Amino acid sequence: EQNTPKGKKSLQKIKVKMAILKVIEVLSNGKTSWEDATNNAVMEASKTVKDIRSVFVENMNCTVKDGKVDEYRVNVKITFSVYN
Repeated sequence: EQNTPKGKKSLQKIKVKMAILKVIEVLSNGKTSWEDATNNAVMEASKTVKDIRSVFVENMNCTVKDGKVDEYRVNVKITFSVYN
């Protein structure tokens, strides 16, 4: 709100630039590291989703085989823009 010369208040129009984003959850795995698993998630999602903005690693775990880490797994949330 802003005071006018006569003391009356008027509403000013404010232009707001806003992005519409969507978040999807992706489960992925990798043979060498959690980073490898995360990259695999992003690469796979980017086949069908455009304009990926960020990735949030929500959970990390791994499987063990014969006393050694066999596979790295991640649960990620991928954020991307939505267009009209």
